[in-house]
Amino acid sequence: MSIRQLTDHAGEWLRGAGPHSDIVISSRIRYARNLAGYPFVNRANRRQRFEVLDRCKQEIVSKRLADNVLWVDLPDSPSMDRQLLVERHLISRQHATAGDDIPRAVALDAAETFAIMVNEEDHLRVQVLRSGMQLAEAYDQIDRIDDVLEEKLDFAYSRRFGYLTACPTNLGTGIRVSVMLHLPALKLTGEIEKVRRASRDMHLAVRGLFGEGSEALGDLYQISNQTTLGKAEQEILADFEHTVVPQIIAYEQQARQALLKQRQAQLDDKVWRAWALLTNARVMGTDEVLQLLSHLRLGVNLGRIEKVDIRAINELFLLTQPAHLQKLSQQEMDAAERRIARAKLIRQRLEQATR
Repeated sequence: MSIRQLTDHAGEWLRGAGPHSDIVISSRIRYARNLAGYPFVNRANRRQRFEVLDRCKQEIVSKRLADNVLWVDLPDSPSMDRQLLVERHLISRQHATAGDDIPRAVALDAAETFAIMVNEEDHLRVQVLRSGMQLAEAYDQIDRIDDVLEEKLDFAYSRRFGYLTACPTNLGTGIRVSVMLHLPALKLTGEIEKVRRASRDMHLAVRGLFGEGSEALGDLYQISNQTTLGKAEQEILADFEHTVVPQIIAYEQQARQALLKQRQAQLDDKVWRAWALLTNARVMGTDEVLQLLSHLRLGVNLGRIEKVDIRAINELFLLTQPAHLQKLSQQEMDAAERRIARAKLIRQRLEQATR
């Protein structure tokens, strides 16, 4: 498996399957872990960082966590490949853009259900991704990976504080539970700010498509826990599974029904304008595409348009990003060339996917 082959398909988290996949795009669980006996990455010298990288690589590769595991040494990778991994949510922007003198890597499986960043903010950042509302399944997998790695790797742990991490906000369990939600109806009805305020009151973080510091383009919102200390993993998981996410799903469903009953003509206009532009435009920017795809996705889920399926729309959220466009075209392009290529790709994909 190579990075180029990743563009042949979308990752597991964009399959458009799983419970509540009309609203919950994906479920993700991430662990932060550090090796005992070594300083955190930001305090370690180059030799220590190499030692951490070598020890982690040996265990990750030898344990055969999946049939086909791709190991990518990031300083040796072209910047476009690193950007592609960011767009696929397999590494963070910080991991992609850190200096080439910092030895670091990522390991991932062919289906992209898991990714393990080495020498990011912590020595190990392990994440598992699933399509739809599948937090329990994601937790089972990441728990198995954690157990396997801990057989040979001694993680830094305090009886008082739990797992020790570079950032205090990850101290304790080191677990982050998050879901990517598509909330177009709450945005159209002006109710999205209430969700933001309620999330902050519950000590949850609300971020955009690409995590910390990104905007909620395409009406896509990532919601995750901010507290990792003082609660057990199962308690944090249960909060998300049985309280937080079901409540937001219910709000979005109510907003969708309100649109159908009170503003059906305006709703249909947005959906069909999106379809018309996506299937006919010759030049398209990233932000415009994401917003149009959001309206089209809403229309499909509400049965207002039946020309295309959800998976094809989900994949376009990813394939229209800059690095994916250039990898698919096998050439570097400036912004103007990408806008033309983006419009062409969308027309082709929607024509292929039309029922």
